[in-house]
Amino acid sequence: MRFRGLVSGLYRTARVANTISAVASGDPGRMSRRAGNVILGRSLGRAGFWRSLWR
Repeated sequence: MRFRGLVSGLYRTARVANTISAVASGDPGRMSRRAGNVILGRSLGRAGFWRSLWR
């Protein structure tokens, strides 16, 4: 596994905490919105969209 920097690790932790908070809220609208955002972000990442922004 590759070592991540401090800021990268903190950002990842914040994203996980946001997901946990959305699930724990019990609000179906918030949970589905969060799931949609995660799915969209991951699919864009796999397509290379984020990498193309910084070239």
